[in-house]
Amino acid sequence: MVGVDYGTLSGRAVVVRVRDGAELGSAVHEYARGVIPGPTPDWALQSPDDWRDVLRVAVPKAVESAGVSPEDVIGIATDFTACTILPALADGTPLSDRFPDRPHAWPKLWKHHAAQAHADRINELAASRGEAWLPRYGGKVSSEWAFAKGLQLLEEDPELYALADRWIEAADWIIWELSGVETRNVCTAGYKAIYQDGAYPSEEFLTALNPEFAGFTAKLGAELSPLGGRAGGLSAKGAGWTGLPEGIAVAVGNVDAHVTAAAADAVRPGQMVAIMGTSTCLVMNGESLAEVPGMCGVVQDGIVPGLWGYEAGQSAVGDIFAWFVDNYVPASYVDKAAELGVSVHQYLTSLGESQAVGGHGLVALDWFGGNRSVLVDHDLSGVVVGQTLSTKPEDVYRALLESTAFGCRVIIETFEASGVPVEEFVVAGGLLKNAFLMQVYADVLRKPLAVIESDQGPALGSAIHAAVAAGAYPDIPSAAAAMGKRKAKAYTPDAERAAAYDRLYAEYRILHDHFADRGLLHRLRAIRNEASK
Repeated sequence: MVGVDYGTLSGRAVVVRVRDGAELGSAVHEYARGVIPGPTPDWALQSPDDWRDVLRVAVPKAVESAGVSPEDVIGIATDFTACTILPALADGTPLSDRFPDRPHAWPKLWKHHAAQAHADRINELAASRGEAWLPRYGGKVSSEWAFAKGLQLLEEDPELYALADRWIEAADWIIWELSGVETRNVCTAGYKAIYQDGAYPSEEFLTALNPEFAGFTAKLGAELSPLGGRAGGLSAKGAGWTGLPEGIAVAVGNVDAHVTAAAADAVRPGQMVAIMGTSTCLVMNGESLAEVPGMCGVVQDGIVPGLWGYEAGQSAVGDIFAWFVDNYVPASYVDKAAELGVSVHQYLTSLGESQAVGGHGLVALDWFGGNRSVLVDHDLSGVVVGQTLSTKPEDVYRALLESTAFGCRVIIETFEASGVPVEEFVVAGGLLKNAFLMQVYADVLRKPLAVIESDQGPALGSAIHAAVAAGAYPDIPSAAAAMGKRKAKAYTPDAERAAAYDRLYAEYRILHDHFADRGLLHRLRAIRNEASK
């Protein structure tokens, strides 16, 4: 099997053995354009050519590194960041191919937050009308999602909106490129495009937002495809790009976080999987429906067919640490890290972990990319409290690490207060490499941490879905049991540190509730945006 994981800055392909999930070879392709800026700092765009290049470059390299014959590959699956969405013509041609000079023609990356005002209008109207779907999303839909971004397209470039026959998730578009078959997966439709109980929001609701928005759902496709299903066979074009046999199974598209649950063999109710990288996505299955304030969504069959899938998340985690290192670390620290042969992140971690809990005298809010859960407000921003003239870079860095754990604790407590118990916390993603950060999470959350035993969780999860699509396993749970990998209780909480973190967390909650009022931080954001025009 070949699993392909499309991330924020690169795509990676992994070749996986069907019988046991052994990862035989892999390759990474860095995007040539990466994250493309737009008219304001809240914009984040991507290029379809970067995505195509992953198929042309990473897949053949991964097969070669695995030492297997392409003829032995029986299926391919992909996963994508979401909501990463693009306008396209009826034949799948991205509008950015035709109108490269117009920002709205390009795919909007998941962390494109320039549609917050449009999300606010959607939420206000839905609340006033008592729309039944709104509680399924914790009471607010996000500016990151399909409807807010689509409304922004309509109102800021109506000509391109009219030309867009399709408004399609990259997760589905790439499957269209591989198979020649247009499909829409149940995961992104449910979590990112407000598809509940067999329908999108009504035409009446959309008309009330903007009369020209009434026909928006016609751009979203019709019948949804189940996760683990076969979208079609690999087309001649797809075979030419990847070097794989024409006609092999192409699985239905999926989201990077949601496929990772299978890679960790954590698809049973009560197992929360945290995919921690540039951002954190939290996914979990449940046997019954509950409405959790501020969650990203609860979707029937959204992670595994037959269960209710829950999603929450934090808009920035690794991005916060990278921002601090890239902008606020003195040259002397950079030089010392180089002398020691470690990264600046590793050096700051080594300095910070020697402190006692609370020794830096700081507490921070992890809202540098806005708040995805539980406030669902991307016009919020980061806060660091307690700095003095003796505060050092490692102090702030540690406080930022801790802030993300505090934000995660808010989410878990909200789930559990809503009757959705978190029985096991499983970590995947690139931040697993920071053992100190993992221990901070165990201490702050007061829960043991299980960890995925793969460096390529999403790609492995995609390969597991490919195995189901190819008929090698009857369903996702059985494929995950055979091919997934997880180490239980890899980190356990220390009682003394956990008690100390409880005190800091109490201060975090005071800050959290104070700055969540859409006052000061919103006014500062507005002043910045006005000044940048």
